[in-house]
Amino acid sequence: MCMYSADADGPNTGAPTDFHFAHLASRAAGGAGLVMAEATGVRPDGRISPWDLGLWNDRQQEAFTRITEAIKGHGAVPAIQLAHAGRKASADKPWLSDRYVPETDGGWQPVAPSPIAYDGLAVPRELTVDEIGQLVEDFADAARRALDAGFQIAEVHGAHGYLINSFLSPVSNHRTDAYGGSFENRIRFALEVVEAVRAVWPEDLPVFFRTSATDWLTENSEDEREGWTGDDTVRLAKELQARGVDLLDVSTGGMVRDAKIAPGPSYQVPFAAQVRQSTDIPTASVGIITEPRQAEEIIAAEQSDAVFLGRELLRNPYWAQHAALELDAEPRWPDQYAYVVKRRKH
Repeated sequence: MCMYSADADGPNTGAPTDFHFAHLASRAAGGAGLVMAEATGVRPDGRISPWDLGLWNDRQQEAFTRITEAIKGHGAVPAIQLAHAGRKASADKPWLSDRYVPETDGGWQPVAPSPIAYDGLAVPRELTVDEIGQLVEDFADAARRALDAGFQIAEVHGAHGYLINSFLSPVSNHRTDAYGGSFENRIRFALEVVEAVRAVWPEDLPVFFRTSATDWLTENSEDEREGWTGDDTVRLAKELQARGVDLLDVSTGGMVRDAKIAPGPSYQVPFAAQVRQSTDIPTASVGIITEPRQAEEIIAAEQSDAVFLGRELLRNPYWAQHAALELDAEPRWPDQYAYVVKRRKH
C-alpha cells in the first residue's frame, strides 16, 4: 500500500523514513509472515508520485537495510515491489487531488509504450527501443540493491496500469514494433524484466510477479474496447514460470478509471484460482479479504496458495495475531508482548 511519505526532493529523495520503518516493522510484529514494501520506483521517473519510495541510489538502499533487519527480527520475511509507474507517474497524493503534478511543481513527463494518457494525467512520451532496454537494466539494478539491502523476495510490479501492465494491455499499447501488436510482442518487456531480475536474484530466493488478471473491459458488454483478460493472464503465467517466477500475485484493474466493477469480498480470488488450476505456478489472492475464516477458506479450497492483505492490515496491524487465535493456532507475539497477552488470553 503506497504511503506517499518519502521526501520529494533533496538528498533523501525516495528514501524510507521513520514513518516507513514503524509502518512496516509493526506489521512484522503483528504476526504477518511476509511484509511487502510498497511499489518502489526503479528510477526517479518511475515513482507514482514525487513522494514515493525509490531504489536507485546508495542512500535509499541504506535506509531500507534498517527496515529489513527489523522485519527479520520479528520473524517475518522482507519483500519489496519493484515498479515503474509509466503513464500513471507524477501524480498528486490521492487525498489531495490524485491529478498530474506538472514539472513546474516538482513533477515530470511520464513515459509509456504509447502516447496515450491515463484519465486525469499527462500524455506520456512514447519510449524508444533503446530506452526500453535501459529500463530492463534499471529493474535489474534495483533488484541488486534490494538484495544488498536485505530483502528476501523481489516482486516485479506488472499490474494496476503501471508501465509493465501498460505494455501488456492493448488499451494502452498501440506500438507497431517488437513490443506491440501481438500477444507475444506485448508481453516481451515483462519477460525481459523478469529475466533480468532473475539473473541477479539468488536461485534460492523467490521472485514474484504482480499482475492485473483483467482490466475489466472485456467483462463489460457495454464496452467495445479490447482489454486484457483472465485467459491472457494464464498464458502470461506460463511464460513467467518458465523464466523463474515463483509466485503470481493476482490483482485486477488499474488500466482505466471508467472500468465498471462491483467489488465484493474475495472478488479477485477467481482469477487467482483460474491461474492456479490452469498452470503449475503458485498464486496469491488479494482484494477485500478481511476475515480470518475467509482467508482460511481460500487456502483450504485451493483457490490460491497464499493470501495478501493490504487495507485490512492498515486497519489492524495485529490482524495475523488475532487470526491465529480465532483459528486455534499459536500467535507469534513478540516476547515483549507475549507474557502479558498470554496471561490475559487476548
